[in-house]
Amino acid sequence: MKEADPGWVEVFIGLGSNLGDAEANLAAGLEGLAALEAYRPVAVSSLYKTAPVGPVEQPPFLNAVARGRFRGDARELLRALLKIEASRGRERLEHWGPRTLDLDLLIFGEEIINQPDLQVPHPEMWRRAFVLVPLMELAPDLRLPRWGKTAAQLYEAMTPAERREQTVRKEAWHGA
Repeated sequence: MKEADPGWVEVFIGLGSNLGDAEANLAAGLEGLAALEAYRPVAVSSLYKTAPVGPVEQPPFLNAVARGRFRGDARELLRALLKIEASRGRERLEHWGPRTLDLDLLIFGEEIINQPDLQVPHPEMWRRAFVLVPLMELAPDLRLPRWGKTAAQLYEAMTPAERREQTVRKEAWHGA
């Protein structure tokens, strides 16, 4: 598919899991994305083991970022992501709590969307190492909408304490 194909938007989706077989959950999330008629996969980052963010005591996460193309609007993609999460048993019981599968719409083309149930680019990604590090791998030169900076620039702007607290360690995909 060519960059200029009309109607297709470049998207980045964050994947995370820290319950059950986390790698299998992420693989199922990628399979769910690939099965969407309106989605075309482009690339997937390495797998990263990351410290959880937030006040809830929980195991570490496995995270990755998927880069793809989507034909439709951001709300359609969000609905599809929620269905894929639900297919892996995702329950929203606790904010920042553990989860079987988390799929976050990080970037939807150049769009900036500020609605109560849909914010794009993802509002917390600028200070989340588990998003910025895989984005640096997939799209090192991409200037992120809203901030006008690359993922590397945002990562470097994090304080040393934030980077220490949010350890990010590259892992091998066992299924790959």
